[in-house]
Amino acid sequence: MTVEINGQELKLPESSTLEDAIKVSNAPYKKGTAIGILIEKEDQRSQASKEYLVKTSKGEFKIELLDESSPSSKRWISIFKDLTELPVRWTNKDVLAFGPFSTDMEPARGNSDMERFTMLFGAGGGDAANTHLIVSKTRHSAEYGAPEEGVFARLISGKHVISDLDRGDRILSIEPVVEWEKVGEHISTTDLSTKLEDGFRIFTYIKIEIDQLAPEGAEFFFAVTKDGTFHIDYLSTSFISDHRFQGELVTYENFEARSTGSVFVRTVGYGAGKLFISTDARTSSIMHSVIGHVVQGIELARIAEKGQKVMVESVPDRIMLLGMTNAEAEAQMAQKDIEVTRAGYTGDDGFIVKQSPSTSIEILQEKKVTVQGVDPEMLVKIELYDDLAPKTLDFFRHAVGLQYDPVGLLPVMMTYENTYIFKAEKPAESYKEIFPENTPAKAIAGEIGVTNQAAKRAGMIGVKLADDDLFGPTGERLGNTNIIGKILDPEKLRHFKDGDQMYVLESSKEE
Repeated sequence: MTVEINGQELKLPESSTLEDAIKVSNAPYKKGTAIGILIEKEDQRSQASKEYLVKTSKGEFKIELLDESSPSSKRWISIFKDLTELPVRWTNKDVLAFGPFSTDMEPARGNSDMERFTMLFGAGGGDAANTHLIVSKTRHSAEYGAPEEGVFARLISGKHVISDLDRGDRILSIEPVVEWEKVGEHISTTDLSTKLEDGFRIFTYIKIEIDQLAPEGAEFFFAVTKDGTFHIDYLSTSFISDHRFQGELVTYENFEARSTGSVFVRTVGYGAGKLFISTDARTSSIMHSVIGHVVQGIELARIAEKGQKVMVESVPDRIMLLGMTNAEAEAQMAQKDIEVTRAGYTGDDGFIVKQSPSTSIEILQEKKVTVQGVDPEMLVKIELYDDLAPKTLDFFRHAVGLQYDPVGLLPVMMTYENTYIFKAEKPAESYKEIFPENTPAKAIAGEIGVTNQAAKRAGMIGVKLADDDLFGPTGERLGNTNIIGKILDPEKLRHFKDGDQMYVLESSKEE
């Protein structure tokens, strides 16, 4: 039988399962995530499409027609099939031009205003027989011999491909991105033993291209999906949303229409911090900043159900050097041709606790990064008890900076006997509740405690290096203390004194 998995056609023996298909195809998959299966009953495609996938010798990009009734849009719909093998004629800092080809367009005199990543037809020398497809790289105004309506489409994904294309490259194919009027049956399952049948279309993950105009939003996306999954906490006919970071404030960066496949975050109001994937076209919003676009697997977003989680990958990947040694960071960045400058503790074994620029997009654009290292003795590895104290860990991660980064900061407030008390710089206890949770029968050496709201000093963090039957790690009564994890190398604590800065790294982030 023949099935399709993430767009790849695959021949399998009869009675094969989802697990077989994933293994044979080596498809991206994360254990426990939902897989979408589409069983198409009829090929009922729309005759016209607003979106088109343009495949080139350097990759593919997707465009969306702005007004299907405009003369240029109608011209595109009638001739796009004839633009295969169209070469790159010229390129500069502002535009990329494919051509030439002949049309019946009527060029208008004067400049055409182009926003970044928009498209128009341009007639070289005012001759319609010398028409080019002009793609803008920057916001600018110039004379291209365009028709009166000017811009007729905009890029919605694959924008990085435009900067990669050069003379010698060409368009390989153009295909309409069709909407199914009747998609047939669909299944969303986590059961890898599910039997497959001939013609099944399988979707194991969603691939997202990060928008270069949203560096801060990209880091927010990376933080929410750091486990490689998008949680479907809510779904509607036009989007799915992940609420794990609801309440977080996010910088508004990119005002853009939320087309099908747009990834966006709410930046203000009650729902601030919610992360969305659009499954249908919506207008732009001053409350939602677009941070990326789905380039593969939008079907999975439409098929998956509330309460499930789906695997996500991004292009580019996050550049996060915190928690690495200086030597590890340099080796990794050398593969991306990024220059690393060491600061602070510069030994090969130094642990990185800060990077500048802080965002992946800025580092990739500048091709250089400065890293702040600390002596290995200043960083301790911790294991956190997410299953036992989830609410308290929500406070802890916010307070020490582990919500977004793999390394957090704990200033030492005081030390006495075998007890170490820390007070986080961020007063997260003012907006995060710390109800009694996972309170101990006795304090165990090396375990991390947080004073809960049953005591006046709620939010204090402590560790004892010896067992204690009477008081918890923060010196409070056992019932006033929540246990959230343990120090994996407690011997390092002995050299810390009042006022020192201790950095913490979750054990699962180490590698």
